[in-house]
Amino acid sequence: MANLDLSGVSEQIQAEVQIKQFRDFLIQYNKLSESCFNDCVWDFTSRSIRSNEENCVQNCVEKYTKVTQRISERFQELQMLVNENASAAAQKLGKIPGV
Repeated sequence: MANLDLSGVSEQIQAEVQIKQFRDFLIQYNKLSESCFNDCVWDFTSRSIRSNEENCVQNCVEKYTKVTQRISERFQELQMLVNENASAAAQKLGKIPGV
């Protein structure tokens, strides 16, 4: 019976994580849409999108995506360094036996 309770909790946690990830995705998508729209759409006299506006939006999305990816990579690199430094400091203090 305990296994059923744990699996239910695990499924609930997974569902909450998925909801948070989807919410984060939507926030990023909305930021991207608003930013590129404000930067690239200038002419509201026509229903069609002008080629210079379309090119601007494509460049904006590409740049935003690359910057977001680079920031994420850099954050992961820094997090690994912080973890390594914390592990080394703990080892120095003798809290964690040598590996």
